[in-house]
Amino acid sequence: MDRNTDAIREELQRLRQQTEAQVTALDGDLRNLFEASRASNADDEHDPEGATIAFERAQLTAVLDAARRRLAELDVALHRVDDGSYGVCERCRRPIPAERLAARPSARTCVACANR
Repeated sequence: MDRNTDAIREELQRLRQQTEAQVTALDGDLRNLFEASRASNADDEHDPEGATIAFERAQLTAVLDAARRRLAELDVALHRVDDGSYGVCERCRRPIPAERLAARPSARTCVACANR
């Protein structure tokens, strides 16, 4: 394995660890929100002072789902590094530009194919 592949793997693993920590934290926040809403009998649906618990729960759930998808995408990217297909578009089989991989390390398609 060459140094470039090692560097890519290390960066993907770093991003994965960072995302996994984010998933863990968000999951804890969501659990805490559920616990707090169970313990409270407040009528937050009619509170003009701020966001409802339901809104906060929906927002937190959406962010958590996005983080879990990112984690899964990073796992696929690591697998692609292992099998030698990382950086190759899944559709057209051309190299994915380095700029795209820098912006989105888990990219599986080139820009042209992603726009289709």
